[in-house]
Amino acid sequence: MAPPGLYPAIEPFHKERIAVTQQHTIYYEQCGNPHGIPVLFVHGGPGAGCSAMDRRFFDPQAFRIVLVDQRGAGRSTPLGELADNTIDNLVLDFELVREKLGINQWHVFGGSWGSTLGLYYSERHPERVLSLCLRGIWLFRQLEVDWWLYDLRALAPDLWRAFAEHLPADRRHDLLAGYWELFHSKDETVARAAAKAWATYEGAACTLLPNEEFLALLTNDQTSWALARLEAHYIRNQRFSPDDRLLQDLPRIRHLPAFIVHGRYDLVCPLIGADDLHRAWPEASYAIVNDAGHSSHEPGIARQLVLATDRIARTGSPRFG
Repeated sequence: MAPPGLYPAIEPFHKERIAVTQQHTIYYEQCGNPHGIPVLFVHGGPGAGCSAMDRRFFDPQAFRIVLVDQRGAGRSTPLGELADNTIDNLVLDFELVREKLGINQWHVFGGSWGSTLGLYYSERHPERVLSLCLRGIWLFRQLEVDWWLYDLRALAPDLWRAFAEHLPADRRHDLLAGYWELFHSKDETVARAAAKAWATYEGAACTLLPNEEFLALLTNDQTSWALARLEAHYIRNQRFSPDDRLLQDLPRIRHLPAFIVHGRYDLVCPLIGADDLHRAWPEASYAIVNDAGHSSHEPGIARQLVLATDRIARTGSPRFG
């Protein structure tokens, strides 16, 4: 069940697939008003893909909503493909879609990995961005990777134990390497079981209270396969240099209006990421939702996101006031 306060469910007015390499074909769709305010929805994961609920954070009368399934995710093909799957290539894909649609500038809306990619895209192409609306901040630093792989056990030992103990005992000293090995097993049953264990760990940690409906979204056979493989791939092979690159490059976008929202009890992306981002970007509006975890399905977070997009519709900016 979707959280209260979202706009009614809508269907796309346009869907398309674009071959961006010999291997990769990406899916994107447009919803809402074809002549409305353009906004790019940047999904999480990497690998999660866009959902029907993601269309509902925006007034469909006001916005031209562009949702892109990133390489290897959602309805893009091949599902879970790692080759030529880099953050710079994802940025190129957004630019290809923007140019194809004849959009000069758009607002950027993203959560979790979508906040990472949304920030990185905006820092590479600030002239194309009108504002940023960011949820569940993930700056992709080593401290945040270590938190998710290991330190989360301090708050959710049961979830972490199930995650770690899916691996043989002699592989648990390096969880990323252990899962990477299983994801590339010649036995597809073994690989898919590992992907489901990875996705279950993440999905169970996403909400303040257990939410079986949300968990099912991440742990179905398709999403878990893409989510687990692509997350491990990005953590293992696609790290920033320097580690805090998103913060170091903030001067490129500090002139843009921005809104940051984060759940105080976010177990997936600890609050320190949002706090560090806001300290480096004090001009951005910042909301901590005290009764929420990580997911955009959390009622308090969904409410803040809709309020932010409504502010964009009224004033052109997601900031308070």
